[in-house]
Amino acid sequence: MVGISGSTYYYRLKHKPGPRKHGSGRKDSQYSCSRDGKPVCNEQIKEWLCELISGEGNAYGYKKLTHALRRNNNLIINKKKVYRLCKELNILRPQRKLRNKHPRRLARNRIITASNQLWETDLKYGYIAGEGRFFYVMPVIDVFDRSIIDYHIGLSCEAGDAVRILKSSLFKRQLYGTTKPVIRTDNGPQYISDLFEKTCLDLDMEHERIPFKTPNKNAHIESFNCILEEECLSRYVAEPEWLQN
Repeated sequence: MVGISGSTYYYRLKHKPGPRKHGSGRKDSQYSCSRDGKPVCNEQIKEWLCELISGEGNAYGYKKLTHALRRNNNLIINKKKVYRLCKELNILRPQRKLRNKHPRRLARNRIITASNQLWETDLKYGYIAGEGRFFYVMPVIDVFDRSIIDYHIGLSCEAGDAVRILKSSLFKRQLYGTTKPVIRTDNGPQYISDLFEKTCLDLDMEHERIPFKTPNKNAHIESFNCILEEECLSRYVAEPEWLQN
């Protein structure tokens, strides 16, 4: 029924594992071998490591030191042993500090009964044929009344532009000292930036992001961008010369 043989089941009943002794694993090797088969003791390897650190390898981590030992000293050694020897010599490079990331809140289905409860925003770009570059549009839509509260348009779109449009939308709706709407975005670089997340915290707004590859969670702003593309941007695309002739 469970997919194991009877002998395995009865063996476990008769032979129960005992307590594991501390330090009962394999002992650390005291030497490594070169490519010609000669043993090289750990003390010699430590000297080579110190020479590499004091010379060209002062910015190397243990992985690059492993490659340097293999290349310069023709040594057969893995990175785990190099890490252990570097730790004994206290020459390991300090680990990089991980930045504190803001918690990611996934978009969930909501029942919207009035304006200023849920806003959506997304980035749309178009091509300027005469100048050979792109422009960007970032609108903010109210899910209940389907109105575009504010938008950014320009030749670039960064986190600072998203923050400015968010604050401008709050100003236009006069939402100060009241319950703020939820702002829903995708996972674009403007929206996952520390600046945008910190601004949402300062403004007491809940920021939720849709899961990857699920634009249906951001359907209202996606629909507006589609209409903007079909009824505005695509209408003024210059026809190729072979069609004009």
